[in-house]
Amino acid sequence: MKRVLEPMDRISETLFGLIMVIGVTGTVSVGSPGSVKNLLVASLGCNIAWGIIDAVFYVMSRFSERARGVRALRALRVTADTKDVERILASALPPVVADALTSTEIESIRRRLNQIPEIPRAQLDGADWAAAAGVFLLVFLSTLPVITPFVFVGNPGIALRISNGIAIAMLFTIGCAFGQYSGRRRWPMGLGMVAVGAVLVGITIALGG
Repeated sequence: MKRVLEPMDRISETLFGLIMVIGVTGTVSVGSPGSVKNLLVASLGCNIAWGIIDAVFYVMSRFSERARGVRALRALRVTADTKDVERILASALPPVVADALTSTEIESIRRRLNQIPEIPRAQLDGADWAAAAGVFLLVFLSTLPVITPFVFVGNPGIALRISNGIAIAMLFTIGCAFGQYSGRRRWPMGLGMVAVGAVLVGITIALGG
């Protein structure tokens, strides 16, 4: 089965949601009256809003990719110049794939594309909408482990420390996943992600995000 979201998409969306919720928990004073309730409302509201925004951006990006493919196909239909064909295919394919193609293979691809009876319109399908829903869920669900201690631990100070520990563990796990996906050593990437996350949270708090 085709993945709804690629591993890098899942990693980046989870990291995005985690940075947002840590930014919220890092700016709320847990010692003030009603602070825990305010923290929960702010955390959930922030990540729901950004989950929706990120899902919309994902849909727009996917539609743009489809439209670019249609434009490339139309451009191939109206040119017979080999250089133009190579340029069009190079812009539509991953660089590694485009560089590996010979002139004969490029011409074969052009002929096969020209045999398509009708140029399809750029449109989204069910998988795109499912992926957008996945983007929203990843951003939203990344909030829950970080705020759960404030629900079950009566002492706000202790809850905050537990929350920070969970956030660090999640950053490390995301870094390890990124290392595995990119072919690097997992634990150094995990530690690096913790450091990067700390910097991003600091920037978010400093800018009032």
